[in-house]
Amino acid sequence: MLKRTVFRKGELGSATKTGESEVATTKTEKMEIRNVNHPGHIARVDADMYEGMKRAFLKVLPKTSPGLTGAEIRERVIAHLPEELFPEGAKAGWWTKTVQLDLEARGLVAREKTKPLRWLKT
Repeated sequence: MLKRTVFRKGELGSATKTGESEVATTKTEKMEIRNVNHPGHIARVDADMYEGMKRAFLKVLPKTSPGLTGAEIRERVIAHLPEELFPEGAKAGWWTKTVQLDLEARGLVAREKTKPLRWLKT
């Protein structure tokens, strides 16, 4: 817990201390991700959200061709996501794409050259 001192403005611009309050802060652990489309670019994201999506993503992705399209992956991962991190699948679309690009950059997922694009485990 952080303590925050609260002041109110007094006469002639001086400040008067009125009390202290405790402020709950939660810092989430971050991890670095890559992007296959932007080599060398590294971003930092919430580690718990990433790991939850990564587990779901790899669970639904096949090892053999044909892979899954982006829409199929987004649809299927929702059933495997932790509810406390992704209530009712909230933000799953953004995290699906983020994890897909990172796993592709790391060589854990491959993109098939089909229309529409399909992904599978390497």
